[in-house]
Amino acid sequence: MMKRIIVGIKRVVDYNVRIRVKPDGSGVALDGVKMSVNPFDEIALEEAIRIKERGLAEEVVVASVGPTDCQAQLRTCLAMGADRALHVHSDTPTEPLTTARILLKLIEREQPFLVLLGKQAIDDDNGQTGQMLAALWARPQATFASKIVLAEGKAQVTREVDAGLETLEVDLPAVVTADLRLNEPRYVKLPEIMKAKRKPLETLSVESLGITPRVQLRTVRVDPPPQRQKGMLVENAAELIAALKAKGLLAS
Repeated sequence: MMKRIIVGIKRVVDYNVRIRVKPDGSGVALDGVKMSVNPFDEIALEEAIRIKERGLAEEVVVASVGPTDCQAQLRTCLAMGADRALHVHSDTPTEPLTTARILLKLIEREQPFLVLLGKQAIDDDNGQTGQMLAALWARPQATFASKIVLAEGKAQVTREVDAGLETLEVDLPAVVTADLRLNEPRYVKLPEIMKAKRKPLETLSVESLGITPRVQLRTVRVDPPPQRQKGMLVENAAELIAALKAKGLLAS
């Protein structure tokens, strides 16, 4: 059996873009906005490619659920070094549980020994898909990984916790989600972009996988964060205390 890694990625608004909320508060304005691979997913893909380069995997398959436009991000992943791409077409946003169920169908088809995801997507910050996928797959999970070591059918995963660093050992196959400090993704060069155009990208429908998307969450309203108030300079501590009392931030 081929030693295969599946990496799940999501198409999101680029992290450098200043978010604009629609005038009616129904969501984020996306017209003409630069879209990119979710940064944490890009880190997960980089780790999968490094694992392959160390000879511990034979193939890296990248998968995404979304509209036709997300094929551009999948091509970017192929240019980074993924071998194949799977695009599950969906014109409507899928909730974490539906995405996990879709990924499970791809796992059953591809039989990977490791599934890597970003710890969360920067658009909704749910951070749930990896955990739900592990539960549905009935396999171990290790989240928020800052280091991954594979050996003898196991994965040692170091993760940052409030008290410091925690190291877990899980049996493979497993689901691991990537944190910011796991690695720094490589810069994609033009020759790799050209080669990526010839790599296989397969499109599937949600229905062909036997999944019926369920809508369980409803966005009531989206509001931009309040504008930051102008600061003030004070000459000494007494003036600071007086200013805080005037604003009602300090009891008299």
